[in-house]
Amino acid sequence: MSDSSRVTDDAERPLRILIGADTFAPDVNGAARFAERLAAGLAERGHDVHVMAPAASRKHGSWKEVHEGQEITAHRVYSWRWYPHDWLRFALPWRIKQNAARILDKVKPDVVHFQSHIVVGRGLSVEAEKRGIRIIGTNHFMPENMLEFSLIPKAWQDWSVGLAWKAARRTFGRAEAVTTPTRRAADFLERYTGLRGVHAISCGIDAHKYFPNWEPRTENRIIFVGRVTGEKQIDVLLRAVTLLPAELDARVEIVGGGDQKRNLEHLAAELGIADRVTFTGYVTDEELREAYHRASVLAMPSIAELQSIVTMESMASALPVVAANAMALPHLVHDGENGYLFEPGSAEDLAAKLRKVLEASPEDYHALKEGSVRLIAAHDIQRTISTFENLYRGKPVTDPVTDVAPVAVPE
Repeated sequence: MSDSSRVTDDAERPLRILIGADTFAPDVNGAARFAERLAAGLAERGHDVHVMAPAASRKHGSWKEVHEGQEITAHRVYSWRWYPHDWLRFALPWRIKQNAARILDKVKPDVVHFQSHIVVGRGLSVEAEKRGIRIIGTNHFMPENMLEFSLIPKAWQDWSVGLAWKAARRTFGRAEAVTTPTRRAADFLERYTGLRGVHAISCGIDAHKYFPNWEPRTENRIIFVGRVTGEKQIDVLLRAVTLLPAELDARVEIVGGGDQKRNLEHLAAELGIADRVTFTGYVTDEELREAYHRASVLAMPSIAELQSIVTMESMASALPVVAANAMALPHLVHDGENGYLFEPGSAEDLAAKLRKVLEASPEDYHALKEGSVRLIAAHDIQRTISTFENLYRGKPVTDPVTDVAPVAVPE
């Protein structure tokens, strides 16, 4: 075999990849879902994929797990439950470097890809740097999102957020490449950490798992999908529903679980709309696809989305979207093209934009649905996985276009 052939073979050989995550399946949130899909997609391409994450129960250790139909090796580290949060478990910070060192020496990965800087990412980055292992870091986290669960007094919260961003700077500073899901999120990370050259790489979705429903609407059903927590601002949606004309007979479906479910049920009753609001809790993937198909519009009032996989899934299902004009949502929702943006926190503006969708003519409504399908085409996860493979191998990458898709909607 020639030297050039050896170089080519080595460059394309399957990699041993260790993904580090502070939240991973069975957790239900955007970061956990992305890490799971990435791990499964890489395994499907023949790579040897390992995941280090907090144990989902008291049972901890290393074993095989199947995710998205693919087998990976999970290294579940001893964890504690964080009781201010409804499900969160965390790896013990004072043992994380010891655990990271043990797992790194056992796995001997070609590359470490951590998904946040908080606990697991910090331990892995410190120990991987000592061993000369290539490190890639991805940020899905905003310190502000955890304040309501932190028990930190209000007077100390700004100081705490500053410390969190300094910690992020130290951990991400150890990585050869840093990524986050959108250009706006990348700019945000650079501004608050001083990092430069952060890549904007879409989390992506399994586009083939979602498909449009072109059947005419038979009701006005507004859907929200996600964690039922404070930063999602679901209360704004409920208040907006009370401002819609009675003749629309708008119904609301809240898909997901969280610590605010009971409070929101009480709010719906106080607002007199309890009979029009359904809280479904957590659902299966098939049930979620059915929920998208029976909906008329997705409402996303959250002000803290670094990308919003839910919004992408709904777009792939040909749903128009009404979303807060905040963080990454304007990357996905283009006014008048696939939905509308509203002033964050404004129930009045949200109601006005929902009316634009629900009162649209059949032709205009169909055009919004087509807009969602067209705009989502750039976010296929296969494109995302290919980009990360190149980063793992140290190849130069061009950030995928995540604002618009270079395809036309068929007539």
